[in-house]
Amino acid sequence: DSIVAEKAKLEPESSRGHLQSTCYACRFFGLMIAAPLSTVIYSTYGPKAVVVLMAGLPASIVPLVYLLKETKDVPVASTREQCGEIWNTVCSRAVWQPMGFVYLYNVLQVGNAAWKQFLKTVLGFTSNQLNTLLIVAYVLLWLGIMAYKKYFIKWSWRTVYVSTTLLNGLFSALQILLIQGITFGLSPFLFALGDDAFADFIGGIQFLPTTIMMVHLCPVGSEGASYAMFTTMSNSAYTLATAFSTLLLGVWDVSKEAMERGDLSGMIKLTALTTLIQVSGVLFVGLLPRTKEDLANLHADPMSGSRIGGFIFLFVTLSSVVYSLVVGVLNIIKPGWAGES
Repeated sequence: DSIVAEKAKLEPESSRGHLQSTCYACRFFGLMIAAPLSTVIYSTYGPKAVVVLMAGLPASIVPLVYLLKETKDVPVASTREQCGEIWNTVCSRAVWQPMGFVYLYNVLQVGNAAWKQFLKTVLGFTSNQLNTLLIVAYVLLWLGIMAYKKYFIKWSWRTVYVSTTLLNGLFSALQILLIQGITFGLSPFLFALGDDAFADFIGGIQFLPTTIMMVHLCPVGSEGASYAMFTTMSNSAYTLATAFSTLLLGVWDVSKEAMERGDLSGMIKLTALTTLIQVSGVLFVGLLPRTKEDLANLHADPMSGSRIGGFIFLFVTLSSVVYSLVVGVLNIIKPGWAGES
């Protein structure tokens, strides 16, 4: 990711973003191919073969590192200078305002953590059917990346987020119909397949605008460290959303036992709540610049700096990482601590 961010800064302004979209399209194409292939290998040869491949294939790429074109023996700024450059970067309004949107939006993508249990317990989905959902999700995720690259890359970032968020809310709300058994003549599997798949297609469209914006925020000379920091903030928000979804399991009874006795009222309420939380992210879209040009103008404003904004940026990022780690550890060593089954 850091290499892509550094090379993407060298693109002409007119085509900025195409390199990233191409690289991520290749990345998700690999995931799309690996998902069904790993399923077949696991079913045929067992887990040992999968583990061997997971260790061997990445190692086989190591020799190709020598083919990377790079300028050697260039002067490198000291750690103190790089940290100072990063601090100046996060203090800029052009950084903490759009990244604030990314954080708030991602942390509100709280999913229904009981959904897979519902698919297995109530609808009786088999492991093969659940794997099929995963495979189709990767395919639609790749198609979403390609759709943005081909058709939506010139769209306003705000337009992309507003439209995809509302569509995602629609597909999330359709899960309530599935819980109630309303599938319009389709089998529950096909209905769930379409629902989950299109949600991942929408996620693929949303993915690239954020990464393209992050590259624009990186200062020259510290692209790798800055991009890693921005992606850490974004990913920590997703992890925090997952932690929140775990906490919500204790609000209503969505346990396996409740599902087995036919009590799905908690599932309906939890699905409705998580859908509303996800859609509420659109309320903060005003923090997001409309285009790359708007972001550049914000960056060029000499009065846009704020030490308070930079401190909040770093504090929220580190706090989210720590909280997510604590929740993850508690889920392992003390299952059910949040009241879930």
